[in-house]
Amino acid sequence: MSFVHLHNHSHYSLLDGLTKIEELVSYAKEQGSPAVALTDHGSMYGIIEFYQKAKKAGVKPILGVETYLAQNSRFDKSTREDARSYHLLLLAKNIEGYKNLIALVSHAHLEGFYYKPRVDWELLKKHHEGLIACSACLGGEVPRLISAGKLEEAKKRILEYNELFGQGNYYLEIQDHPELEGQEEVNRQMIAFSKELGVPLVATNDVHYFKKEDAEAQDILLCLQNKKKLSDTDRMTMIGHGDYSMRSNNDMIAAFSHVPEAIENTLKIAEMCNVEIELGNIQLPCFEVPEGYDGNSYLRELCERGIAKRYPVAGEEEMARVRERLDYELSVIARMGWPSYFLIVSDFVNWAKNNKVVVGPGRGSAAGSLVCYLINITNLDPLKYDLLFERFLNPERISMPDIDMDFADIRRGEVLKYVEGKYGQDHVAQIITFGTMAARAAVRDVGRVLDQPYDYCDKISKSIPMFTKLDEALKIVPELKEMYANEAAAKRILDYAKRLEGVARHSSTHACGVLITKDPLTDYTPIQYASSADKSIISQYSLHPVEDLGLLKMDFLGLKNLTIIESALRIIKNTRGLDLNIDEIPLDDKKAYKLFQDGETTGVFQFESSGMKRYLRELKPTVFEDIVAMVALYRPGPMEWIPDYIAGKHHKKKVEYLHPKLEPILAKTYGVAIYQEQVMQIARDLAGFSMGQADVLRKAMGKKIAALLAEQKQKFIDGCVKNGVHKELGEKVFSFIEPFAGYGFNRSHAACYALIGYQTAYLKAHWPVEFMAALLTSDQGDTDRVAIEIEECRNMDIKIMPPDINESFDAFTVVTAGTKENRAVTAEEKVDTIRFGLKAIKNVGEHIVDEIIAERKRSGQYANISDFLERVTDKDLNKKSLESLIKAGALDNYGERGALLANIEKMLSFNKEIVKNKDTRQASLFAEMPSAVNSFSLAPASPAGQAECLSWERELLGLYVSEHPYNLFRRYLSGYAIPLASLAGHRSDDRVVIAGIIASSKKIITRKGESMLFVKIEDNSKSTEVLVFPRTLKETPDLWSDGQAVIIDGKVSEKDQEIKAIVNHAFPLDPQEPQKSVDAFKRFLLENPPARNFRFSRDNAPYKNSNSQASSPKPKQEERPKAEEAPQVVTSEPPLRLIISSELAADDQKALKELFASYPGASPVHFKLIVNGKARVLKTAFMVAISEALSKDLTERFSGKIRLAS
Repeated sequence: MSFVHLHNHSHYSLLDGLTKIEELVSYAKEQGSPAVALTDHGSMYGIIEFYQKAKKAGVKPILGVETYLAQNSRFDKSTREDARSYHLLLLAKNIEGYKNLIALVSHAHLEGFYYKPRVDWELLKKHHEGLIACSACLGGEVPRLISAGKLEEAKKRILEYNELFGQGNYYLEIQDHPELEGQEEVNRQMIAFSKELGVPLVATNDVHYFKKEDAEAQDILLCLQNKKKLSDTDRMTMIGHGDYSMRSNNDMIAAFSHVPEAIENTLKIAEMCNVEIELGNIQLPCFEVPEGYDGNSYLRELCERGIAKRYPVAGEEEMARVRERLDYELSVIARMGWPSYFLIVSDFVNWAKNNKVVVGPGRGSAAGSLVCYLINITNLDPLKYDLLFERFLNPERISMPDIDMDFADIRRGEVLKYVEGKYGQDHVAQIITFGTMAARAAVRDVGRVLDQPYDYCDKISKSIPMFTKLDEALKIVPELKEMYANEAAAKRILDYAKRLEGVARHSSTHACGVLITKDPLTDYTPIQYASSADKSIISQYSLHPVEDLGLLKMDFLGLKNLTIIESALRIIKNTRGLDLNIDEIPLDDKKAYKLFQDGETTGVFQFESSGMKRYLRELKPTVFEDIVAMVALYRPGPMEWIPDYIAGKHHKKKVEYLHPKLEPILAKTYGVAIYQEQVMQIARDLAGFSMGQADVLRKAMGKKIAALLAEQKQKFIDGCVKNGVHKELGEKVFSFIEPFAGYGFNRSHAACYALIGYQTAYLKAHWPVEFMAALLTSDQGDTDRVAIEIEECRNMDIKIMPPDINESFDAFTVVTAGTKENRAVTAEEKVDTIRFGLKAIKNVGEHIVDEIIAERKRSGQYANISDFLERVTDKDLNKKSLESLIKAGALDNYGERGALLANIEKMLSFNKEIVKNKDTRQASLFAEMPSAVNSFSLAPASPAGQAECLSWERELLGLYVSEHPYNLFRRYLSGYAIPLASLAGHRSDDRVVIAGIIASSKKIITRKGESMLFVKIEDNSKSTEVLVFPRTLKETPDLWSDGQAVIIDGKVSEKDQEIKAIVNHAFPLDPQEPQKSVDAFKRFLLENPPARNFRFSRDNAPYKNSNSQASSPKPKQEERPKAEEAPQVVTSEPPLRLIISSELAADDQKALKELFASYPGASPVHFKLIVNGKARVLKTAFMVAISEALSKDLTERFSGKIRLAS
């Protein structure tokens, strides 16, 4: 006899089940079960994944859910009794039952959610067809009535359930958990009822974890769900109340040997359940076209209108090319059946543009379509820029187009609302995604539940490299390995964390995916609200299941750089009165190209890295084609061809072609095959491939599958011979293009992103202050970026002013002669000042900032502190927000910061009294009595010190604004320490002395498993990165904290043409005794002279010791490591910034790590996470080369989990 597990909870029963889908399926197969069920609590999150994996394994999937049944109505949500719902197990027999499951689960989430998603008897009566019901665990209605001794009522309900679902479709569920109080009595009575009423029995185990030894790990999940610690006694637990593992078939058969029919009925139910879900059948929503048109004719009509707009003065020859290309594309689109797709995309893109939402010029290969250009989806002429339609849509392979759109990220929601209105809210949803427990998060979660000290858990967590699985980390990180071997607490935490790693922890909303369906959403997927606070609708099926079902998934991507452009245009209009159209700027602007030529591209999309800046200075771009080429070339692999491209442009290298037909294809790129489209054109012109065949060749070369590549090579050579090209030459040409094809870039995508880069450069070149204000505003939550951008402002001679309650707005503000009067100035007026926005101050909420600005606009500037406190009476003007405003300097015009802080309680009391008087309508009585409540004066108090004020600025604004703390040490270091701005002039020195304030530090692990640091220090002239190798770090472990002033003896490094310093020795600088600490350092260097060529500064005088008698412990001398002994690290360029939308599964982490490894470079990877509702930037040790290929891979492989921050 066999057995089928029918009551199983996977990890999609969030923080309740521990079993993975593959474990469930593989064990059922191993046990010889013909089928297995998935019945997660109240949701169907894992159904499609389960269905596919079970089918692949040859095990019948039984689709179900353990739903929650309201005791009365699902709309009752007020009493404790309403929260105590019953459990009911439901299994789908057929497609009707499956659709009823979807309906029930959706109604439960949208209408019945009260602590749990609940259905009620009314819904069951409406949606019971095609379903088998089981009475569930002790939480079911019938078991509860039995436990309460209400046997007659229990009998009545059994008969009602049986009547509703039909004889043979309702089962009394019994379970073997003798340790669970009441279970044996319920089993005994269920068996008796079965005999008496003729309602069949079924045996289940209510599986919550895979193996018996997983019970404690699952207990930790329950603690996380209920915010409890393992040591708490007043909590839910399943330990000691039965074995809820996926017990073997033999074990289950033995446990129910006294009622074999309960086992037999599991097989009977399995035979009755035969749901077949249709996968892969494309189901596009309907697009309503005007009367007299169908989809094809209306698409052509829109294209005809687009021709008149896009080619108003085209000549006969150009128009013939346009017509030929249009007819070809429309014929392919019609044959494949995709006109509705293009009409749908065109509709919402044009709505966005008509409503002043900045839309990207295109993304991916869609820019290769003339149809997309004519109907305004893309904004680059594919004929002008040689973009290929077949790279977008292969006419020889039917596959749905994939048009992803970039919108200004702050207005993406408006476009989504339009789509909902167009197709109906019941046809449009965002897509769910799941956060899984990564290694670090699992350690912290487990440690919290085990009540281990936070610092201890943090230490373990931080020792695990990002995106490294725990098993691997225990092999490669000596520190972690030692803790695991020697510390019982660490071993316990890590053992549990290993089991929880990769388990789904929570659901969230996919970053960009939007689902649009032909019929109502619930015909295809269960739906729910995004969260209790967010009532937008999301599908319960995640991205891949949605695509596998053949549903239309559109990516509405929010691109920060488009928001920067939109913001800059708005600022220009507000400050200058000019209404610029970014789509109409000239693409041959000399000032824009001068900016590229000078490498002044901080803030310019795609061109910010130091390596890119270096190549731009060498290339000196003069045409848009150069910009496109650099987007495509600046990646691992093709990067090695940048010097050839530069040499070709400047005629320093003669370009030779293997065959004359290659010249028209490669001439624009000086003989370098940069783009995938060039490979396709070569295959067409030399080997006679159709463009569809050429696209197959491109893919084969990219995938590097040996057998497929060999097949395509032979076809290519045969084609060359047939076209009159010698075999040997054909082989040479194939060998020439093969390496390029492996990493060739999509020209369409490169051109689109080059255009956005050019647009940002144009704005920076012509409207530098307005552009930098927009850039700062977009990054005002990221203090690292703000610091970089403010340094760029200073390099551009733009003044940065601290926040001010009377002049600042919410964002960074361009200050003009007309700012105070809120009027525009002329385009010619010189503007050189940006003031911090109030929302850039930490701990000052958005709402109170809005209130402060609104009141100022209504009634004018605040005359004094009393006026401010009288007029701003919102509840959010509290101690935290007021203190932050004071410390950041926003109230400096009303008093000294120390005095204001000392009077803060008095100010708040005064403000509350004003509020109270307003509330009691007594304010008018006091308005005429300035000596009473309305008079306010500051009590005398000691002023805050300069160092204290600067530390507040750093804490709340992310940087020093009023002055730099380095200035405190400046006179003591003058003529001795080299200014960081002059460091490049000391490349050949054997020793340099520099000093600065530590701005940030990043710890990495070398290949030898040792720790070292990348530390950013800054003086009043510049910032630079210094490398602290392991030996030096061991001697100075406590020195490298943010804000610490340091003096360093080191050596200049110019790896990758980036000026950095390698630290040999470092001392702290004491702000209380600056001279003393400088003298101690000088004394140390005198005792440890370098071998040769030592210079302190360009104009340093011979060293003279001061009269200070201070001494300092002599650090152990360290020889600078020889080059071959240096740890294997790469110096960093500006980072790749990614936003993690949800925690990553173990497999995702492994894939991401491998992806980073395939793009080695010098840019560190930074992640932005949302922790407890707050953004946090996590700096990792991964080093990559930023490129469009990497961006595309990240977007495609981790869609909904990771997105680019810019």
